[in-house]
Amino acid sequence: MNNQANWFREQFPYSAPPRVLFDGVEVPTAMPEHIFITDTTFRDGQQARPPYTVEQIVTLFDYLHRLSGERGVIRQSEFFLYSEKDREAAYQCMARGYKFPEVTAWIRAVKKDFALVKDMGIQETGILTSISDYHIYSKLGLDRERAMAQYLDIVEAAMAAGIRPRCHLEDITRADVYGFVIPFVQRLVQLSGESGIPVKIRLCDTMGYGVSYPGAVLPRSVPRLVHALREETGIRSEQLEWHGHNDFYKVLTNAATAWLYGVGGINGTLLGFGERTGNTPIEGLLFEYMGLTGDQSVDTTVITEIADYFENELGYSIPPMTPFVGKQFNVTAAGIHADGVIKNEEIYNIFDTDKLLNRPLGVQVTDKAGAAGVAFWVNKQLKLTGEQRIDKKHEAIQKMTAWVAEQYKDGRTTSLSDTELLEAARQWLPEHFQ
Repeated sequence: MNNQANWFREQFPYSAPPRVLFDGVEVPTAMPEHIFITDTTFRDGQQARPPYTVEQIVTLFDYLHRLSGERGVIRQSEFFLYSEKDREAAYQCMARGYKFPEVTAWIRAVKKDFALVKDMGIQETGILTSISDYHIYSKLGLDRERAMAQYLDIVEAAMAAGIRPRCHLEDITRADVYGFVIPFVQRLVQLSGESGIPVKIRLCDTMGYGVSYPGAVLPRSVPRLVHALREETGIRSEQLEWHGHNDFYKVLTNAATAWLYGVGGINGTLLGFGERTGNTPIEGLLFEYMGLTGDQSVDTTVITEIADYFENELGYSIPPMTPFVGKQFNVTAAGIHADGVIKNEEIYNIFDTDKLLNRPLGVQVTDKAGAAGVAFWVNKQLKLTGEQRIDKKHEAIQKMTAWVAEQYKDGRTTSLSDTELLEAARQWLPEHFQ
């Protein structure tokens, strides 16, 4: 094992954006037969927002259970154990008796914390095993040889306590893959074989440096990183997890790429909460999972319930353009788009959002909506379908459209509210309000 630090300055100059380098080498896809999701809403996700109460954690855990379904799509959820509140939340979630998600822990890499995990009856815990030279040399003040010895000592202590260790390879997309990552994982696989306790490896793209591009070089290449681990260490897909961050807008793409090249589990959080730019959003992972597997067992309407809970009970205002959960994600403001959805909503709706998310397609009425947008809003509001629908050429729709345009003559920039539009509809379509 090389004991000298490698900063990969050709890829991480720091004085400029990180470089994506290519050597043209591509590796084959190897998506596992069974892929799954794991949750860190109450660990990494809770580090990026005001702490949840015990009651809120249990409620969100119930939602995760409903999303997971009988197949256990969301297999595990990890918890802090440091405070009395953390432990009480974990206890109450365990008391639910759910098979999925399994409650797991996250602890510091110190031996005395294993007693805490064991006393609570938790079978698996995450352990921080920072893997890049940036962390080993600059943060921990160690070198590779001492870091390796310290990490293995902690893993052996977990095994001696009968606990499944999950090693979090922090900052793996800046690490020396063949110089340190592979030798470390080879030793973990060896210890796992000797003890009979399966070791799990979480590949942490801590700074979001991973890329999915064919032919990109290590350590940033997600395909080659996963391929190297599977080929060089013999670790199984079900022992591998990917944990990404969204610093470069690649969090969901990198997660799906990890699945495609052999990682069994992707770690995420509800609404993508996490340090800095956040983690992989579980709601996005669920739709990616369904697209890759064809599994239609997930009750995706629970996603909308979760979004409502965050807004109404937790006081979090979801950015309106956020896919699947934002108020505007399936609302069109363009008149030409509204004209299309009147003919067939598939033209401008990503899927049947009413069925899958309990979120019918909507239209935002402004001076850009045109008669088509006004007609769509009226028909939706009055629940008029088929031959009952009011055409955009109807005299009342034309008058409403002219009224809408009038509202913007003095520089108004906001869309019209449902209350304003209802008053106008009552004026020009009184027969529908008797």
